[in-house]
Amino acid sequence: MATANAGDTVRVHYTGTFNNGEIFDTSVERNEPLEVKLGENQVIPGFEKALLGMKTGEKKTICFTAEEGYGPHREDMVAQVERSKLPENINLVVGQFLQVDRGDGQQLVAEITHVTDDMVTLDANHPLAGKDLQFELELLEIM
Repeated sequence: MATANAGDTVRVHYTGTFNNGEIFDTSVERNEPLEVKLGENQVIPGFEKALLGMKTGEKKTICFTAEEGYGPHREDMVAQVERSKLPENINLVVGQFLQVDRGDGQQLVAEITHVTDDMVTLDANHPLAGKDLQFELELLEIM
């Protein structure tokens, strides 16, 4: 039976959970497997590493640290912005995401994490940065 190698395109069902068992994402409920070309950094490193060597129909559970996932939570990706510097028509709500200009022409998405009368705290880290993750994988197909 063939095993998944770099360069292969695979279809996989997954369920991602935190260490406490809370599900943060799953392809199973969508009934849409994830399709990934291995070796092209289309998914986080720990996820791709786990797929390499799997056989069609194989299931496994993997756990990995934040460094193998979305990286550590970086304080340099958190900024306080004067509320007056943001457009007035934006309803500033904690948990809302904004697209912001980095100043070098590139854009990134930042979450509003704190709002006061004068300041807004924006966090441009990936929501899963700094978190250890667990995935249940089922390799459905090697294409």
